[in-house]
Amino acid sequence: MPRESLFGRLNRKVFGYLVSRFPPAPWSDLTRRTVETVQRQVPRSHAEKYELKTIWYWYPLYCLGGIAFVAFIILTITGILLGFYYIPDGTIEFTRTGDVTSAAYESMNFIMNDVPFGFMIRGLHHWGAHVMIAAVFLHMMRVYFTGAYKKPRELNWILGVILLLVTLFFGYSGYLLPANDLSRGAATIGINMAKAVPPLWLGEFQTLVFFGELDPTGFYILRMYWFHVFILPLAGTLLMVLHMALVWIQGVAEPH
Repeated sequence: MPRESLFGRLNRKVFGYLVSRFPPAPWSDLTRRTVETVQRQVPRSHAEKYELKTIWYWYPLYCLGGIAFVAFIILTITGILLGFYYIPDGTIEFTRTGDVTSAAYESMNFIMNDVPFGFMIRGLHHWGAHVMIAAVFLHMMRVYFTGAYKKPRELNWILGVILLLVTLFFGYSGYLLPANDLSRGAATIGINMAKAVPPLWLGEFQTLVFFGELDPTGFYILRMYWFHVFILPLAGTLLMVLHMALVWIQGVAEPH
């Protein structure tokens, strides 16, 4: 019997992995049932089928992913409204009394004090960010402790880890945008941590990529604004769509 070629073995391994993780589904039947029924009937879960009574307390924790998504929608809406008035210019200036200020800081004061309901919109954005980060973190803890990261859902677990990192970067970049004392302190810590990565050229390179400067003079505001408003929302939205698509294809993992 002739030996199978390297390409043939590789092809069999790759497609075997994909079929074991994403088994073919009758898409035409699923589409027809979705269109013909007002609410798609979900088959009985593993717990219902075998009448398991000891894991009911996990069920409320299955809402954490949805809570994080709702928080993301609220953050998107409030962020768009804040963007109408925010000025991403962190150039340090001095007032007549000698206080440090910038266009970004003054725009935040304008939003809080002069824009109708501006303080409420910023408050929703502020607390929505807290809720999203907490929900994503607790969602991943639930996935881990219920064993939902195991075969065949390894890829979705990796996507979840990336989404957690994206969410944390969302929070950090937004924390820097008010250009106040806390912002400058957080920027200083971030720049020093990035520069401390060896070797020297790599630390300085990544500092310039993420902050745009090696010392916190205020230019980091514009760089973080681009990350926060353009790059992270696009990356996060694409990853969330893929994440939820895999959940729909593979189904929700019951606790075990």
